[in-house]
Amino acid sequence: MTTSRSTLLAGLVALLFAPVRTVTAQPQVRELPVVQAALDALRADNTWTLTQQAEICEIPAPPFGEAARGEAVRQRFLALGLRQVRIDAEGNVIGERPGSGAGPRVALTAHLDTVFPDSTDVRVTRQGTRLIGPGIGDDCRGLAVILAVARALDRARVSTPGTIVFVATVGEEGPGNLRGVRHLFDQRSAGQLNGFISVDGTGLGLTSRAIGSHRYRVTFQGPGGHSFGEFGMPNPIHALGRAIAELSEIVVPLSPRTTFSVGMVQGGTSVNSIAMSSAMDIDFRSERQEILDQLDSRLRRIVRDAVAAEKARWPASQVGLEAVITDIGRRPASSQSDDAPIVQAALGAARRLGFTPSISASSTDANYPMSLGVPAVTIDGGGEGRGAHSLSESYEDGLEGWKGPQWALLLSLELVGLKR
Repeated sequence: MTTSRSTLLAGLVALLFAPVRTVTAQPQVRELPVVQAALDALRADNTWTLTQQAEICEIPAPPFGEAARGEAVRQRFLALGLRQVRIDAEGNVIGERPGSGAGPRVALTAHLDTVFPDSTDVRVTRQGTRLIGPGIGDDCRGLAVILAVARALDRARVSTPGTIVFVATVGEEGPGNLRGVRHLFDQRSAGQLNGFISVDGTGLGLTSRAIGSHRYRVTFQGPGGHSFGEFGMPNPIHALGRAIAELSEIVVPLSPRTTFSVGMVQGGTSVNSIAMSSAMDIDFRSERQEILDQLDSRLRRIVRDAVAAEKARWPASQVGLEAVITDIGRRPASSQSDDAPIVQAALGAARRLGFTPSISASSTDANYPMSLGVPAVTIDGGGEGRGAHSLSESYEDGLEGWKGPQWALLLSLELVGLKR
């Protein structure tokens, strides 16, 4: 890229995101009576929010099977008076609360999908004030929060210059590879977005940096044969073992935190057979994209070396051995300064509600917009969750669970502005 093109691009980026930077600095938003009325409504109507959370969670939403839950959310968007309610080509549910002026468009999102297969019993049970059910916190809580925000804004008749775009996304969990949020931005199915807020999980934490991940399936293949009669040929499972041994010796930095894991292995047909194939699934994670790219190169070298070493072990054999590396998921790593306007807006909104959130890095829907340079954060939905991604997952609202929806509402208003 030439210097002139770089300068032009920088100017366009600055122009595109100028509205978000302008509207994030509104320290007195909460003090306005109409906003206080909306915040009070969220606290007073907390039972309604919890009811939505439980009802939505009893609709299955396995990976690539979110349609039924998405339709339920679409009906709720319509009932809450959102405009241009629709389901896009990828399955995201979108509804808008239009601004009264030419303000920014900011997405307030939560994800529809869970990690559980379609056969999972998703009934929600209650033990005192605790809700128990797969996905009750991740992310039925987030879905309930964005519904509660839409309801409170409508009832308090809050008017904003900018537009809040409510989105229930598909494909946030591992197998989905962020397919929903990728579609939002790549196809602009929610329009041109100037900011992005994801509500994901429980507690009162703030995610301002994106942990990226590269996931692979490595398959070793050969003709196979009888373990005694065909002994002396390269063995795909032995090659797999060589590769795993080398992977286990990788040294990764402590900062930025970087991890690796072989999460699944498979292969073979019987104890007395030389396997025709073997495979492993690998997960690399880091806060730095360049480190993920380096690990990618290291993996490919390890796999090549494992094939070569296994073939060299049996020099008299004419049998072939090959390896195939398949990408099964890539989430971009990204970061933004804690001084970024959207991060400061989230911190300021939290302080005005009486708490100070911890700031962390994680892997959420916000990864993708953040990697594109769009201001983005993920906030927790309040309450206390336990056992995420387990069948015994639980949610306890506690004494101040309603602060999660209040935080989402206040942050949204600070980004889109408020009509005075």
